Amino acid sequence: MKKTLVLSAAIAAIFGTAAFATEATLIDFTTLSADMTVKMPDSDVEIPQNSRTIMDYGRAAGATFSEEQKDLMKTSLYIGEWEVVLNSSARNTVSVSQSIVKPAPVKESAKVPFAGKDVMGVHVIFPTGAYNANCRIVPPFDIPVYEPLSSADENGNRQEQTDEQKSSGRFLFEADEDETQGSPAYGVVRNVGTLKSIAVTTMGMNYPHALYVLLKDNETDERGASVEERRYFMGYLGFDGWKTLTWNNPDYITDVRTREIRVYPIYPRGLPFVKFAGFQVVRDASHIGDDYIGYFKDVKIIYDKAELTSERDIADEDLWGIVSTRERAKQNIEFSRFGNKQVNRYLEKAKMATEESFTPSLDDGSSSNAQQNGGQAADAK
Repeated sequence: MKKTLVLSAAIAAIFGTAAFATEATLIDFTTLSADMTVKMPDSDVEIPQNSRTIMDYGRAAGATFSEEQKDLMKTSLYIGEWEVVLNSSARNTVSVSQSIVKPAPVKESAKVPFAGKDVMGVHVIFPTGAYNANCRIVPPFDIPVYEPLSSADENGNRQEQTDEQKSSGRFLFEADEDETQGSPAYGVVRNVGTLKSIAVTTMGMNYPHALYVLLKDNETDERGASVEERRYFMGYLGFDGWKTLTWNNPDYITDVRTREIRVYPIYPRGLPFVKFAGFQVVRDASHIGDDYIGYFKDVKIIYDKAELTSERDIADEDLWGIVSTRERAKQNIEFSRFGNKQVNRYLEKAKMATEESFTPSLDDGSSSNAQQNGGQAADAK
């Protein structure tokens, strides 16, 4: 981690050793339960979704799709949509098909503040051989940073921004309110300077595996893609029950007098951010393989603010619009990468067989008897 504090002005002498760190909930899985469904065309299959984080990728679909099909091209951060990605040495037909993420209801009688709510439940099948393996638990799409804040109707369609939403300048996956007031974000926290600590609330099941948190920040290439995904070691899962695992930045400098102060132009830098990219669970070759079960409630961060906001005599952004122009360009890049992947998945899902058994040709059960007799004859041979 860099040993620098990014400030808009040289105010260290005023505040001395005062702490600037702020706490925010980066993502809370209890807010990602299903509260709506999207029905697949020509079938009775209804896919649960989360209305607060639902995204419409029909805009990225080609002209060959009907408007009815485009209306159904939606996905969200609903817990059941998250994925388990195994590394190459851990991938086989069984592990890929049975390693899944699903909502895990916490009992009403549980002695935790989130009793009665859904948390993230994960089932992973690791290889039993004596070699290292790991998996990544990732969202269904790379969480957009610059998607404008808007509301969704009962069908999951994003509505036009209200005047209040426009004036707030907030984005869809940020907290509904100021993150300092305790409102959880949906994967994105802005105005983040130096990270001081990261915390994960998880339930241990006495597994010896290691847990990492994966984060991305505003360092991007010319295409707008994050240059680097940062991995933070949270600890081992060899305990029973709920526990908060914490990573503390070993390079964090608490005395402002020993920090390197860098002063940047106030406008039009924009605000740096941190976004959640997933978890990584690592199984060592010397430890047991096979099934791993895990539960996750939330991820929190403590960080230094990159800028201290204050009232200015001139509304710079209203006058020049530089930051808005840059953010719109980044939003278009994010959506182009997001939409193509989701459209391909929609096509694959529409082609999948939904039948569980054959339609019977006979009504008297003789077909079933014939199958049984044929099986017995095969065994006799």
